[in-house]
Amino acid sequence: MTIIDTTVDHTDERIAAEPPDTLRTLYRDMLFVRRFEERTARSYQQALIGGYCHLNLGEEATVIGVGAAMRPTDYLFTNYREHGYALAKGIDPGRVMAELYGRSTGTSKGWGGSMHMFDTATRMLGGYAIVGGQVPLAVGAAMAIDYRGGDEVVVCQMGEGTTNIGAFHESLNIAALWRLPIVFLVVNNQTGMGTTVERSSAEPELWKRAAAYRMHGHRVDGTDVLAVRDSASQLIEAARSDGTPALLEAVSYRLKGHSVVDPAKYRSEDAVSDARDNDPILRWQAMLTATGVLDEDTLGEIETEVNEKVAAAVEFAESSPHPEPTSLFDYNYATPVAGDSRRLPADPLFTS
Repeated sequence: MTIIDTTVDHTDERIAAEPPDTLRTLYRDMLFVRRFEERTARSYQQALIGGYCHLNLGEEATVIGVGAAMRPTDYLFTNYREHGYALAKGIDPGRVMAELYGRSTGTSKGWGGSMHMFDTATRMLGGYAIVGGQVPLAVGAAMAIDYRGGDEVVVCQMGEGTTNIGAFHESLNIAALWRLPIVFLVVNNQTGMGTTVERSSAEPELWKRAAAYRMHGHRVDGTDVLAVRDSASQLIEAARSDGTPALLEAVSYRLKGHSVVDPAKYRSEDAVSDARDNDPILRWQAMLTATGVLDEDTLGEIETEVNEKVAAAVEFAESSPHPEPTSLFDYNYATPVAGDSRRLPADPLFTS
């Protein structure tokens, strides 16, 4: 078992080792997630998006870093804070926004909403509203890959609160026993809803929980996109080559409350200040500007490009149709079931 220090200091030499286009792409992708989520919050406040809505604001470096480490053929399971992951996995932004708007062109045809993104084409298999609901299913997918002899890897993302439920421990145990190709990604934004990790977990360094299952455990600075990408790549490729599962804890900061409607009054001024000081996008922008990878003109061009993409996604969602009421029961069962009731609330119980 190893640990990666969270205090990674990117020197000019390390930046210089990366192609400038790669560095700019990482910045562009992080900024796109930020602007997409900001527009999502605005649409929610305008009552254009319903239901629950949880944003990736502050976690963009982890989202994009992990996405950059995965192959298109790898599978991703997430919790309900998944809009950014859906974008990073390659789902068309218009379809993501349309799902948020509850439109039939969305990833789940408008019936799933914010917490249920799903797309088999890009192998993003949820979006799960139940805390930890995705973890056993992700292990099942890894088992299927192993059974078929494939070279895909499953990445299973979750929040820090999930590490305290039984399914988390059962899943890690099975993955280690059977050497399944899966990486468990714990995004530790240090506050589970309104409770700090230190007050809810006897061992707040969550990467150490891998030790109970003789599994690799790593901790990484979740605000450092290169560190996340490199750590995730190392663990994903190890899982791909010899079926070694692992747990990666990415320590980040949540810039807003637990959900769009949470004012986060439980957070201290110091906690809010720390989150702002560790904004991953501002840190990355400053680093690339200082090393000459970005300049004022390029920053403006990227900002314009990102804003146009977000506007196009919103336009697509707003112009898309709502699902037809008659389609309400279309996906209750995978195959037809005898006696399946498709009666709508206003329909009579009996017809003459």
